[in-house]
Amino acid sequence: MNKFFYAKLALNNIKKNARTYIPYILTCIGTIIMFYNMSFLSVAKDISIVSDSSSVRELLRLGTIVIGIFSLIFLFYTNSFLIKRRKKEFGLFNILGMEKKHIARIMGYETIFTFAICLTAGISLGILLSKFMILLLFKIISFKATFGFEISPSAVLLTVKVFGGIFAINLVYNILQVHVSKPVELLKGGNAGEKEPKTKWITTIIGAVCLGIGYYIAIFTKSPLDALTLFFVAVILVMIGTYCLFTSGSIAVLKMLRRNKKYYYKPNHFISVSGMMYRMKQNAAGLANICILSTAVIIMISTTISLYVGMEDVMQSRYPRNILVLASHISDDNVEELDSLIQQQVDEAGVEQKNADGFRYMVFGALQDGASFKVEQKWNMSHVSDMATLIFITEDEYNKSASDAISLMNDEALLYTIHGSIPGDELNFNGCRFSVKERPDTINLPVGMANTLSDSYCVVVKDTDAIDRVYDTLVVDDEADDQQSKNLSYYYGFDVEADEELQIELVKNLNIAVDSTDIGDLVYAEGAEDSRAGFYSVYGGLFYIGIFLGLLFVMATVLIIYYKQIAEGYDDKDRFEIMQKVGMSHGEIKKAVQSQVLTVFFMPLAAAVIHIAVAFNIITKLLAIFNLTDIPLFAACTAGTIIIFGILYTAVYALTATAYYKIVS
Repeated sequence: MNKFFYAKLALNNIKKNARTYIPYILTCIGTIIMFYNMSFLSVAKDISIVSDSSSVRELLRLGTIVIGIFSLIFLFYTNSFLIKRRKKEFGLFNILGMEKKHIARIMGYETIFTFAICLTAGISLGILLSKFMILLLFKIISFKATFGFEISPSAVLLTVKVFGGIFAINLVYNILQVHVSKPVELLKGGNAGEKEPKTKWITTIIGAVCLGIGYYIAIFTKSPLDALTLFFVAVILVMIGTYCLFTSGSIAVLKMLRRNKKYYYKPNHFISVSGMMYRMKQNAAGLANICILSTAVIIMISTTISLYVGMEDVMQSRYPRNILVLASHISDDNVEELDSLIQQQVDEAGVEQKNADGFRYMVFGALQDGASFKVEQKWNMSHVSDMATLIFITEDEYNKSASDAISLMNDEALLYTIHGSIPGDELNFNGCRFSVKERPDTINLPVGMANTLSDSYCVVVKDTDAIDRVYDTLVVDDEADDQQSKNLSYYYGFDVEADEELQIELVKNLNIAVDSTDIGDLVYAEGAEDSRAGFYSVYGGLFYIGIFLGLLFVMATVLIIYYKQIAEGYDDKDRFEIMQKVGMSHGEIKKAVQSQVLTVFFMPLAAAVIHIAVAFNIITKLLAIFNLTDIPLFAACTAGTIIIFGILYTAVYALTATAYYKIVS
């Protein structure tokens, strides 16, 4: 036998199965392009000149890992469509006398040819697009582009290893599928699972419970810290619920439609409902995947766009003044020294302080139980939901900006709630008690100080002696119980009319001047312009990864929909031929196709929109961790993303429905 016989046969098989192979090859090429470029950017030399380059590289490495894991799962999943369609072909080879080891050799050549095509095209296009990708990243993070072209051998090698491994896993799976099956089973492989499925009530109940718990967490989570710990729990529960309800709930819906005689006994409804009934097990898994991927695309793109577009609001929230000076536990004498030092550096810079705002305070982290607060020596994740931030100031500090001066007794306090709630008229700090004299509607806190993730409260007491009493009862670390740690902290912010370079230079000089004093370890200065590049690097990097992963998920969604329609088309071809032989017209077939596709096609999109609507609350809490509190902006980005994705989804429906119709007709 010609030694090239199996190779020629493998090439011929790929050509004959072009309808299923070409989308798979194109998807592999696109996935390789994305993986190579993300891997390339994580090691590119140009990234080293970016501000906060280490954070950008870490984000890009994370993106590389996510794309790699997703590529493994996605390409393995789509490979299962290919092998399912090929089983009949391999069964025929087996019956005609070809041994399974020879079939395995053919499959090996097919995999080698496919891998060579995908890898060559993917890496070549990835290298050609790499400069565009790095220019796009620099544009997003507002960084000046550099000249030159770079090819990363390590990124090429990593891409070859990862996708070589993925193709090897798929080949082993395909060989095992053929090896363990009898020739008759291979011939009927494409028609497996034709028995009418039963309604699985236990699965339905499990799905409903998981979805209900996931929705409850998403709707009723109030604290950003709770959102951070519970979000992934909710995601897993909703994914389990989605799979269970699509698998069992869809069958229940179809059986309900079948029991509705007015609906069921019409040619197009009869064919679509009965056809879907017998293959619902495989369809349900595909529909659930489409739903989850659609949800991921919309959430990922809308959140990253919101963060990027709302960057200036985030900067304003983080830096209410151009320059901030923060000092931990310093004495009054140190405050005077620090004020003089700040003024000296401002004078040397040739600018003037404006909107200056100084503030003395003490902050405690404690566990809240109603109106009682305590500190645990050993913290764990179960305490997160009970964490609270307590900001203590004296009545003198309060009276500096209050319209009406107040006078407090030693055991009295004013209580201002920033986030959260405290019942009653008494505060208990681990045994140190204060009666609440008044709850003011507003209080003059520095803007940035109010942006805490946990429940937070400002407590106004008579003097520093009262704060010391709270300190003595709440702080359990004996080593920290010294006079310095009992000193109040100090916040000082001011604006300057100066360009970006001068503001950055002023912050640098402030830190140098402070480091030369005795209080250098306790004080640091930072500015909006000094940190802007870092913010753009991190938030722009997230936006860039969001675009990459969003495109990857969209590509996966389109391919799953396509293969689902193609697989159903081949399964339904014989049935529709019988229908035509008994007198059914092409027009009636087309109506039946439209009814069958529309019955379930938009179900995943509708479920995805419901998931997103329910998750809106918990996502806004997560965005608060990134200092984004502009909920209308996020709502607008989410709505826009849903509309654009819906248009794309409808276009895919139109194309796949046409392909389906061509097959069955």
